[in-house]
Amino acid sequence: MFTDDVSPLPSDLGYRGPTACSAAGITYRQLDYWARTGLIEPSVRGAKGSGSQRLYSFRDILILKIIKRLLDAGISLQQIRSAVSHLRERGTDDLTQVTLMSDGASVYECTSNDEVIDLLQGGQGVFGIAIGGVWREIEGTLAELPSESAADSDAPAASVEGDELAARRAARTAG
Repeated sequence: MFTDDVSPLPSDLGYRGPTACSAAGITYRQLDYWARTGLIEPSVRGAKGSGSQRLYSFRDILILKIIKRLLDAGISLQQIRSAVSHLRERGTDDLTQVTLMSDGASVYECTSNDEVIDLLQGGQGVFGIAIGGVWREIEGTLAELPSESAADSDAPAASVEGDELAARRAARTAG
């Protein structure tokens, strides 16, 4: 699926909010706001009531990092929403081959060196974000941070191997 030197991660592997924030270089407040407004929602597991933990996929964190870079470059949140929507529709095929270019007002997708050169020659491009580079950066950062499987946190505590106290509580309430 990917022709670059990057590897996809398991789809049920997720990262909690604080880990996603650390990897993307954003605040938890930003993450929460973006999730509530639908800019980026956790794809592994969304929040389901008080105390539940959102789990963000690798791809979610990649998009968070791209959003952060676009914001740092002065792109409006409206333009960022449009770019993120386009990336979602596009899917992950050859995403690592994409360079996002911007003139400070609009965001353009370039998939070849010729497109980047054409954009620069036209005086359009001011900066670019090579998604493949961001991908590798996030991969390296997440390798050092904790992750969890979506199935792990949904399991009842009594089923955790070696958790004798939880097993006794479950037996007492059932019996």
